[in-house]
Amino acid sequence: MKLDSAPLDISGISQTEIELKLEDSTDLSLTPVIAIAPSVQPVVADSPQKQQSALVVFGTTFVTIFLAEIGDKTQLSTLLMSAESHSPWVVFIGSAAALITTSLLGVLLGSWIANRLSPKTVEKSAGVMLLVISLMLFWDIFQG
Repeated sequence: MKLDSAPLDISGISQTEIELKLEDSTDLSLTPVIAIAPSVQPVVADSPQKQQSALVVFGTTFVTIFLAEIGDKTQLSTLLMSAESHSPWVVFIGSAAALITTSLLGVLLGSWIANRLSPKTVEKSAGVMLLVISLMLFWDIFQG
């Protein structure tokens, strides 16, 4: 039985009873033993890629970006600007606005790309770009 088909026991007769009736039948006519109502809707199987809740997506995004930004040059630049300017709240507001703007650009660009390319293509492209960036960083280290 397929997962996406309607169960056979809707009318009160199980599949084994139908099979027994068919085996015991000596009538060779092609009349159906049971008629399933046309209003029966198929049972939809759960997709392997379930929609994640907003809280899970938010938590995963927060942890990933938070860990990626710790010790990043952006954080170090913000630290130095705050120490030099003696205005930590102004530096905080400026850096927060910049991070929000770059995140907005990333989300908008990601949404645009997702509507035009398959997830596999995006995944492979991101992997290739990270590999190229890594190779460029290693090249700079060996040249310097």
